[in-house]
Amino acid sequence: MSWFLYVVRCDDDTLYAGITTDIDRRIAEHNGSPKGARYTRARRPVQLAGAWRFDDRSSASKAEYGFKRVGRDDKLRLIAGEALELAASLDLVRPA
Repeated sequence: MSWFLYVVRCDDDTLYAGITTDIDRRIAEHNGSPKGARYTRARRPVQLAGAWRFDDRSSASKAEYGFKRVGRDDKLRLIAGEALELAASLDLVRPA
């Protein structure tokens, strides 16, 4: 089973990152279910901005931690596929 680091763009143009095994289900939860994150419930609708595939939960969690530590500009560059060196350092080299 693959794990994914996913990033959504909220209605207020903020970004939210998380991990999941099913991106479509998780986006649906963020947009209309009590299972959606509290942060995104107040910022609906959300749209998928980017995603990366990992072999296991541990790798996805480590990548999520690293992604959340970089600034917004770098996050946008990562999503656009422009920050290759930074992406490699965070192990974000395999888009979903």
